[in-house]
Amino acid sequence: MIKKLFLPVILVLAVVSACGPSETRPAAGGGGGQTESVTKAEVTVEADSVGYIVKLGQVAPDFTCTLTDGKEVKLSDLRGKVVMLQFTASWCGVCRKEMPFIEKDIWQKHKDNANFALIGIDRDEPVETVLKFAETTGVTYPLALDPGADIFAKYAVRDAGITRNVLIDKDGTIVMMTRLYKEDEFASLVQKIDEMLK
Repeated sequence: MIKKLFLPVILVLAVVSACGPSETRPAAGGGGGQTESVTKAEVTVEADSVGYIVKLGQVAPDFTCTLTDGKEVKLSDLRGKVVMLQFTASWCGVCRKEMPFIEKDIWQKHKDNANFALIGIDRDEPVETVLKFAETTGVTYPLALDPGADIFAKYAVRDAGITRNVLIDKDGTIVMMTRLYKEDEFASLVQKIDEMLK
C-alpha cells in the first residue's frame, strides 16, 4: 500500500514544482501576440491579443498602492466612484504622448467630482523618477508606485507593454480597457467617463 501511494505523491510534487516561480512565455502556436502567464500554484491564465488577463465585466482585481506623497490607496475603498487606472512609466514614449491628454480632457474636467478617481500607476520606478516624470509631462493627477510591476501583473501579463487605461464603474466592475494611444479610442474613453459621471 505504501509503495502504491509513493509514486503518485512524487508525480504531484513534480507537477507543483514545475508551476512556480512565476514566468511568462509565448502561447502555444506563437502567433497573434497571444501570451500565457504561469504563476506559482496558479492555473495558466490566457491573455488577450494585447496582453490583458482581465476581462470586461469582471470585478477589478484589488490592490493597495502608495502615491508619490506617501498616501496609501486601496482600490476596493474607492467603490461608489468611477475609477480610471492608467498604467505608465517614464521611459514609455506613448505614455508621455497620452498623459497630457489625460490631464486636460479627463483630470481637469473631473478632478473636483467626488464620484471620480484617477490614479496613474508607474511601473517599477523609484519615487524620484516618478516625480520628475510628472513634472516633465505636466500632469497633476495622482501617481502611484508599482515596485516589481506587481499591480500591473494583476491586470496584464507582467512583461506586456504600456500605456494602458482601465475604467472601473461604481460597483468595481471593469467597463473599458485601452492599449496604446489611439485618438478615436481615447475619445471613446473620455465620452464613457463623461456619461458615467452625469
